[in-house]
Amino acid sequence: MKSLKFNFMKTTRMLRCALFASVLAAFSFVGCEEAGEYLIDSPSDMQHKIDSIAAVRASLSTGDTTNITINNTSVGADDNSSIFWTEFSDYFTIPANKLLHLEFVNYSSGAANFNNWNLAVVNEIADRDGEGYSEYFVLRSDAYGWGNSDFDKGLIAMDYPDTDGDGDVWNDFRTTMQGATVYIDVDHSVTGNVYVTAKAVGTNGVTLTETYQHPVSPSADINAFLIADGSHFVMKRAYLIPSKVAVIKDVMPVSITVAGAPSLVEIGNEDFWGSAIATVTFEDGSSEQVSYDDLSFTVIPDMTTVGKKTVVVAYGKSKLGEYAKAVSTYYSLDVTNSIVSISASNINYYYYSSDDVAFRPTGIVVTAKYSDGSTAVLDNSTLTFDYPSTVPSTVGTQSIGITYVGASNTFTTTSTVSFVNGIAQVGVSDLSTVWWSSFSDDYAVASGGSKTITMYCYSDNVNNWHSPCVILRKADKTENAVVRMDNHGWGDGFSTAIKTSDWNWDTFTPNISGSKIVITVTNNGDKTADVLYNVTYANGETHFQKYAGITVDSSDLYCALTLEKSYVVIVE
Repeated sequence: MKSLKFNFMKTTRMLRCALFASVLAAFSFVGCEEAGEYLIDSPSDMQHKIDSIAAVRASLSTGDTTNITINNTSVGADDNSSIFWTEFSDYFTIPANKLLHLEFVNYSSGAANFNNWNLAVVNEIADRDGEGYSEYFVLRSDAYGWGNSDFDKGLIAMDYPDTDGDGDVWNDFRTTMQGATVYIDVDHSVTGNVYVTAKAVGTNGVTLTETYQHPVSPSADINAFLIADGSHFVMKRAYLIPSKVAVIKDVMPVSITVAGAPSLVEIGNEDFWGSAIATVTFEDGSSEQVSYDDLSFTVIPDMTTVGKKTVVVAYGKSKLGEYAKAVSTYYSLDVTNSIVSISASNINYYYYSSDDVAFRPTGIVVTAKYSDGSTAVLDNSTLTFDYPSTVPSTVGTQSIGITYVGASNTFTTTSTVSFVNGIAQVGVSDLSTVWWSSFSDDYAVASGGSKTITMYCYSDNVNNWHSPCVILRKADKTENAVVRMDNHGWGDGFSTAIKTSDWNWDTFTPNISGSKIVITVTNNGDKTADVLYNVTYANGETHFQKYAGITVDSSDLYCALTLEKSYVVIVE
């Protein structure tokens, strides 16, 4: 140390001793961190130096703060060309009762509101390609998001101001987000919820705040990461502190549902549950799948006689696993006579590009014949299909082997799949298409007229948005709106849209692949347009999705298709 100069009076000797002790302790701390040498010339300078040392101390792990080393400090291409779900930050694990704090600088292409940060909160499987990986939700900076069955867009709140007073907050939002410093807190409460607060401080001095909450596991770790989308981020800091939600409030179950239970069971087979899934909803509105071992069956069917049977299922635990008043439901199944044979229908499969096709034999109907001469369609989940994962796009027909393992016998049959060439395709045939990377032609829609496009969709059936979307825009690509098949949309013109549909959300996702989809875009000529999806599943079931009154420029309206993790073959 170069010098220490104190000009205190002798009467302050005790204070001087204490002061020397604190300064020496401070020097010891700074020296071990190689933070440099301090020269304290006066009591006023000492306070500044002590504050500096305290700042260094705060940046290190303490009893309450665990700093996290950031490996990927720059997320996304510097020119903001990264497309969605291709560039990611580190995984940040958040144990129960901990809060993750992230700090980074956000940069955007400025092309759209969603070309900024995106936050994913997922389960304890810290591998996007790992078995059992599941997303709770993805939250965007523009107060939009999606996720599992618990996702509620109504819980997203924001205070984005209209700084230029033109009635449009989003042009101001895009300006503020360019170069904004973003602070995100992800609070994993042991109440079984995660609370997200995102604050962006723009270089223009404007602060934007967005919040969201979502049910998660109250005990298992969760993970969070950022995704670039026409944007990139420079990561500055990450640390964990104790959760700010200190009260642990247990909640009771209020209902239970069962999905995927077998509708037909051959006599002699005692398994009335099959691959069914039970989901319990609690008082706080959250829901979660529960283990078969935690269920009780208050009515067990007689599986030794033919006829319609009822199964009553009950669950009697709180959200934190304490015993509670049970909730129950029931489902029905038919115990049938013995199967004596099975037969399968033949189907068409549509293709266009020269790439090998990621083959999914959706739409094959297998019928069982019983010992009493009656027939019934078997649930495809009870069957085994023998088919290649890919087939050449030039193939004319493909024979598919089908096996059913009954109570006492195993039956086999075949189905013939005929490949039919379409007239155009959107998306790649291996189902790997990433969002906003593949588009159809632009179709002009004249004022007072309509454009109808008929297609077949093939999807990985993982998420309900792995299906086609319609873009409404001008000839110069200025967008009015994007409307998805699953009752979601966005864009300046979307705020006036009226949404109607008749989907069964429990069966929507597994039935995307193989669907025939007829999309009609109508230019009403009054600065509005309608979009109608008429969808026929491979099993013949029909549904619709309609958006009415989307604001457009009727004199300059075009439509186009885009999608993700799927492809469509246009046939007319």
